[in-house]
Amino acid sequence: MDDATTTEETGFVVDDITTVVKEVVETTMGNSTYQQSRVNQWTSSVVESSLSQLTKLGKSFKYIVTCIILQKNGAGLHTASSCFWDNSTDGSCTVRWENKTMYCIVSVYGLAV
Repeated sequence: MDDATTTEETGFVVDDITTVVKEVVETTMGNSTYQQSRVNQWTSSVVESSLSQLTKLGKSFKYIVTCIILQKNGAGLHTASSCFWDNSTDGSCTVRWENKTMYCIVSVYGLAV
């Protein structure tokens, strides 16, 4: 078995994670317009559904998922993160989704078990 196959089967594959998260966000919010009263519901749904779908991938990871939903109104957002981990097994990715009225930014961290 070569290293590429091993990584694909057991590693944190950013493309797979990104696909899962984009599908979850699209399903959760789709063509909705920003409504402050629904933000708590949307963020909880995105985080819980993402975790559920990620665990169905069957990989040995502990996942951490965060979600930020922000109205498009010209305000800025700056964020940063730093991790101390094993780069050969652990990983992270950030997915940015938007429609006409809002942004949704989801970060996923995968820590090998």
